[in-house]
Amino acid sequence: MSLQALFNDIPFVEELGISLTDVGDGHAEARLPLRAEHSSNPNARIAHGGVTYSLVDTVGGAAVVSVSGTISPTVDMRIDYLAPATDDLRATADVVRNGGSVAVVDVEVYDADDHHVASARGTYKTDGDGGQSPWTEGVDADTVEKLSD
Repeated sequence: MSLQALFNDIPFVEELGISLTDVGDGHAEARLPLRAEHSSNPNARIAHGGVTYSLVDTVGGAAVVSVSGTISPTVDMRIDYLAPATDDLRATADVVRNGGSVAVVDVEVYDADDHHVASARGTYKTDGDGGQSPWTEGVDADTVEKLSD
């Protein structure tokens, strides 16, 4: 299973409608078609901050895993919401530091009209459990081993 398919098969990612479109070498891109149920306003289509955050966390995690080669859960995420997200979203993530036990990634989010709606910096855990964690439950060993491929 490819890293892209692994992330696209995450139940929460599927439920939100996030689609990882590119991943590799510390970079990832994803899209999220904005739906009515993503809104924080019952009378308008404005993405709830948690929806934008979920997109950021997903694409950031994928970028990190593409270089860490292991499941890499989020340790910390700081996000700045720059404008209301009222249309489909796209996010790009780039690893800025891949250290011995953590990686740092920068993520930018834009809407369909290219408005910059959010910027984030995340820190992800990259080692320590020898590949075994709740995140690897049910994932075959060959897939965990090939995450950086």
